[in-house]
Amino acid sequence: MSAPPTDLTYRNPVLDADWSDPDVTRVGDDFYLTASSFGRVPGLPLLHSRDLVNWTLVGHALQRLEPESEFGVPRHDCGVWAPSLRHHDDRFWIFWGDPDQGIFQVNAPEIRGPWTRPHLVKAGKGLIDPCPLWDEETGEAYLVHAWARSRSGVKNRLTGHRMHPHGTELLDEGKVIVDADRIPGWFTLEGPKLYRHDGWFWILAPAGGVETGWQGAFRSRDFFGPYEEKVVLEQRDTDVNGPHQGGWVRTPSGEDWFLHFQQRGAYGRVVHLQPMRWGPAGNTSRSWGSPRSSEAESGGGWPVIGDDGAPVAEHRRPDLPAQPAAAPATDDDFPGGRHGRQWQWTANPRDGWATQHSADGLRLTCVRTTDAHDLRTLPNVLTQRLPGTPCTVEVELRLDSPEPGARAGLAVLGDAYAWIGLQRGTDGTAHLVHRFAETVAESERDAGHPRLVPEGGVRLRIEAGAGARCRFSYDIGDGFRPSGQTFAATPWRWVGALLGLAALAPTGQGHAGTATFTRFRISPA
Repeated sequence: MSAPPTDLTYRNPVLDADWSDPDVTRVGDDFYLTASSFGRVPGLPLLHSRDLVNWTLVGHALQRLEPESEFGVPRHDCGVWAPSLRHHDDRFWIFWGDPDQGIFQVNAPEIRGPWTRPHLVKAGKGLIDPCPLWDEETGEAYLVHAWARSRSGVKNRLTGHRMHPHGTELLDEGKVIVDADRIPGWFTLEGPKLYRHDGWFWILAPAGGVETGWQGAFRSRDFFGPYEEKVVLEQRDTDVNGPHQGGWVRTPSGEDWFLHFQQRGAYGRVVHLQPMRWGPAGNTSRSWGSPRSSEAESGGGWPVIGDDGAPVAEHRRPDLPAQPAAAPATDDDFPGGRHGRQWQWTANPRDGWATQHSADGLRLTCVRTTDAHDLRTLPNVLTQRLPGTPCTVEVELRLDSPEPGARAGLAVLGDAYAWIGLQRGTDGTAHLVHRFAETVAESERDAGHPRLVPEGGVRLRIEAGAGARCRFSYDIGDGFRPSGQTFAATPWRWVGALLGLAALAPTGQGHAGTATFTRFRISPA
């Protein structure tokens, strides 16, 4: 095992969980980051840091997904894709693409809000990964976005628009400003981030796919092109696959840094911090759509990210005031029945799913459903991200429901899932149950033999080891006992595996009772 980082260094990833498609901005001495949230609610997480290494979750910019009718049920890989976060005219702005609806925008005077309701800036299928730019020199505003082939039949190109400075409408029909089909070897160009630097328009954009891709940089004297391109970050001989898609930020002292993701299977897209500098003039590049620019015309240099274009595992910390160690919260005592901001529902929540009360503990209603056989289809599952390193997850559960078939438990959710918890029998007894469903299965089945348990609470545990391989166990008062076989957590298509708490009951009349979760803890393995 390698030595831990010193007070003068940091180690990647700086956010070791699924903070997908990060973007970052600085306001004064504060750095802010947002990420994709797809179909989970609330959406558009907002993270804060003073040193680019230690981050805390301070809120969400999107309280409900719209339209309500579309997100009343889980749509795990839909919703909020690849947002861009900017600060302009004393307001924070976030633009994102919903691949089924178009490009949305919200804004707020402070990072904690209040945030406006989503405003549709450009309607259409397959419009993704938008990024705005307000040119402080000219007063002009622009927007660039990518395309999702699954909805539009188009990909591997970037479209640019002039945008009204108030950020609510586009001023033209748009023009393809980079067509990567015309760049040998490039495919799946997406995720553009738009900047103005040294007299150039810069687009930092990934290509090559989430698991195997690279980070590209494009530059032009005119927003509509032509653009030169250069690969500025790639895996090379490191173990950081597909390092790309993120944002550039400059510190008050003038240092440049780049935050990007790495796809890690069930752990999702973890976030790395790379040093960045601007290289000398005359770097080799080419311009699609026009003859190659001469060295005299090419002006300043290109961004150099990481260790001369390769990702770093450990590096000197940014030149910023030292901060105490911090990370987004995971543990929760649920004071007064309220859950922490690290939790998200799998769809827009409804009144009555969780009950506030005077003690600690999350009191979830056993929601009646026809889909009790498949947790992946339920909107009333409360989730948080699976940590990217081996850990132990524990929670205490009490099933306060006399309803036959009512159940509640702790789950690992993805294309395949497994959960362990309590279920009420037809004779009123409580049983410890452990169930799972394979990726292709339409319903779950037992992963361990049901066990009659005495009334009262049970402690549930998931030990998530290397490769997100999970062992389940339970304690009914005589110590933890293992249950079932090892379960290998899986992601959804774009979302890492999630930890979930759920309570449900079969269809019927009247209130089906509740389940109470207490002392949720995640500790290093």
